Amino acid sequence: MDLEYHALEAEEALRALQTSLEGLTEEEAKRRLSVFGPNELREEKRVTPLSIFIDQFKSILVIILIISALISGFILKEFVDTYVIMAIVVMNAALGFYQEYRAEKAVEALKKMVAPMARVLRSNREVVIPSRDLVPGDIILVEAGDRIPADARLLETVVLKVDEAPLTGESTPVTKGTEPLPEETPLADRRNMVYMGTHATFGRGKAVVTATGMETEFGKIAGMVQEVEAEASPLKRKVEHLGRQLGLISILLCIWIFVIGIIVHEASLTVMFMTAISMAVSAIPEGLPAVITVTLALGVGRMARRRAIVRKLASVETLGCTTVICSDKTGTLTKNEMTVKKIYVNGEIIEVTGSGYEPKGEFLRNGTPFDPKNDDHLELLLRIGALCNNARLQKEKKGWMMIGDPTEGSLVTVAAKAGLWQEDLAKRYPRIGEVPFDSARKRMSTIHSVPGGSKIAYVKGAPEIVLGLSTHIYEGGEIRELEEEDRKRILEAARGMASEALRLLAMAYRELPEGFQELTPEEVEVDLTFVGMVGMLDPPREEVPEAVRLCRKAGIKSIMITGDHKETAIAIARMIGMIPSEGEALALTGEELDSMSDEELMEVVDKVYVYARTSPGHKMRIAKILKQKGHVVAMTGDGVNDAPAVKAADIGVAMGIKGTDVTKEASDMILEDDNFATIVEAVKEGRHIYENIKKYIRLMITANFDEFFEITVTSLLGLPLPFLPIQILWVNLVSDGLPAVALSIDPEEPGLMDRPPRDPKEGFLERIWRFILVGATLDFLSDFFPYLWALTAGFTYWGPWGENHPLTIKARTMAFTSIVFFEFFLAYNCRSEKHSILKLGWKGITANKMLFYSILVSILLQFAIVYVPFFHPIFHTTSLTPLELAVSIAGSFTGLLLFPGKLIKKPRYREDLLGEISNS
Repeated sequence: MDLEYHALEAEEALRALQTSLEGLTEEEAKRRLSVFGPNELREEKRVTPLSIFIDQFKSILVIILIISALISGFILKEFVDTYVIMAIVVMNAALGFYQEYRAEKAVEALKKMVAPMARVLRSNREVVIPSRDLVPGDIILVEAGDRIPADARLLETVVLKVDEAPLTGESTPVTKGTEPLPEETPLADRRNMVYMGTHATFGRGKAVVTATGMETEFGKIAGMVQEVEAEASPLKRKVEHLGRQLGLISILLCIWIFVIGIIVHEASLTVMFMTAISMAVSAIPEGLPAVITVTLALGVGRMARRRAIVRKLASVETLGCTTVICSDKTGTLTKNEMTVKKIYVNGEIIEVTGSGYEPKGEFLRNGTPFDPKNDDHLELLLRIGALCNNARLQKEKKGWMMIGDPTEGSLVTVAAKAGLWQEDLAKRYPRIGEVPFDSARKRMSTIHSVPGGSKIAYVKGAPEIVLGLSTHIYEGGEIRELEEEDRKRILEAARGMASEALRLLAMAYRELPEGFQELTPEEVEVDLTFVGMVGMLDPPREEVPEAVRLCRKAGIKSIMITGDHKETAIAIARMIGMIPSEGEALALTGEELDSMSDEELMEVVDKVYVYARTSPGHKMRIAKILKQKGHVVAMTGDGVNDAPAVKAADIGVAMGIKGTDVTKEASDMILEDDNFATIVEAVKEGRHIYENIKKYIRLMITANFDEFFEITVTSLLGLPLPFLPIQILWVNLVSDGLPAVALSIDPEEPGLMDRPPRDPKEGFLERIWRFILVGATLDFLSDFFPYLWALTAGFTYWGPWGENHPLTIKARTMAFTSIVFFEFFLAYNCRSEKHSILKLGWKGITANKMLFYSILVSILLQFAIVYVPFFHPIFHTTSLTPLELAVSIAGSFTGLLLFPGKLIKKPRYREDLLGEISNS
């Protein structure tokens, strides 16, 4: 609905909705229900399990593998190859399906957050109805503990407070009122509105429903989540590109060999077609999808042990090339637990350590700890804060929990830190009356009996209000009149504390006269004695500053996006080191964002570190602009307001403890401990995984190009094929496959987090072409000469040869053995982009124990294929003499001539983020 109900008077809102304070009639409610539909969230797009499963087969590499399997079976008649390749494809699809099956449940989680029942007035009669039957114009009744069932304009309030953190990110419950507001008032500041999915924490109210279902703010978020199209991960895009490259190379070389065979050797069409197909099969690294899946799955396991739950396999790798982390403030960077940090009392500032609701901490005067019970002024202030209070602190299994308003909870906690427990104080100073907090009065008072029988009023509220009601001050051990100089000094102290993003409350008291029961609230709260002020804030998590520093060291920019006030956000950002000490750093509000075009935002987005007073739409826009700038964006969050942007980001990270189900279901990864520092570990793990995937690709493609060279040369020379499809498959899946899997858990190289994020546009092959060509050439030489030596009986026999000729079988066995041993050297040369196997030494060779043992197992399996008669007819091999075995193994030592540091180009980093590292 386009009408801005928060800008209307209550009576105007009723008229606009064609209703009254008595509510709708049942007949009118039914009519409106048929017009507006049920008050529930519609799911417009549903991804079925079948579609998720089918998506697993849409990769170009998987399609090439399926074609290879069909060709192997129906053309080459190598059905074993077909079965093995299809088994790999199905296993890969099953793993991918399992990981992604639950990825599309965000709207279902939203539905769970909607109140199932609602109290409404129908024909001036209170009834309880299912919330889905609410319609615009219904009058709803709300009290503490209720979930708000629909968006509504408040008509009446009695000290009503609503927790809107899931929707707006506001860290403390919002005090509601009924006065109209300017049209341009941001969502988070609309004090006369309540919204679906939030809940009342205190007081009660009456409101008229303005929007239901998909028209509510929750509904709009649901629609945004549904409309976000999930983009392919950088890893998937690179694998697709690699598949297209390999497919094109295969086709071109196959055509080349086919034409040469027909024209030069005048070979039969059938023979050359079979040769070309064999080359095509040899070119495809059959194990690549499976090894990538296994590598990512192992990374997921490591992340789970670090309390990060990965919901989509590729997400771990995507974190490795993240350039920007956009984080919500409340509950993510901060504890979402208000904490008293400074106290102004007796003319001085006292600092308080500790954070959250755990009653542990010290009181510091000029940096020196002291016992607060020895300070009468401080003890009185803490007593007022603990007793003029409706919150309470209690110990649970998981730690200390606050029940009630977080701001009041912080006062109970700071008193407990001083040993002043609320329960004990309440027994000594029992409450006999209360003047509730009101947003118009900006204060609250409670009346207590004190030892000796007299009565006292304890007052807390906004400093300027309490100070204005005070005529005396307790300072220097005595009560004296409050002078104008005192007021200026106190207000100056208040401004100083407020500049540090502290929320302030002042404390005062009044000894009441006899007959105080006859006094009105305004008459109670006069002639107060001012005691002091407390400054509190939602503190940063202890581990966050170090996590932000490590991100900056790794060239990753951290950005805060919050619904909180700009000044508070900037202060927290400075506390955690998010805003760099040098260079220009901007902070924008949602209102300022609205006034900027996309082009204007594009120009300044790299300089902005804080976005305040934002709405869900702002988060989406920020993520979109950052992605247009070429950034890989990670979006963290816990509230419902984060869900659309979390889904739209390259990787969405949800908080596991305080995160809503909505955000968890829209995310790629969940932090089980809500620890921002875990993101840094995830980034490190992502970089580690990507490095290991590149090691595997170098190994597999170099080995496969050798097979290309071998078949090409033998075809041009008119010699029998050196490898049969079953032997190629064995090399690709076992002799290469086992070491490749071992490389997937290769220990990380030093300095992973001391360099900028890699350029996400960098392809797998563009830096390693020289390594592949030189490695494949050496590999070719290592097995071609043993093959030729055996085929020609020591260069004495030059044909003819048949498929079953003893020399052909012997030569293939020697080439088969030589290529297997060469690729063990190749596997070690793929461990590093800088150092060859010669520099690794014995310690380097055994550092990856799985690689070491996988090579030993592969050697034993190769000996079994060569020397166990059972395997001879399967692999078309024969036993080798000691001399033949020695010649085969000797050829593989050419692998020592491969020097990665001289063949692999330096990585292409995001140079535009080098500034982040310099600022660290």
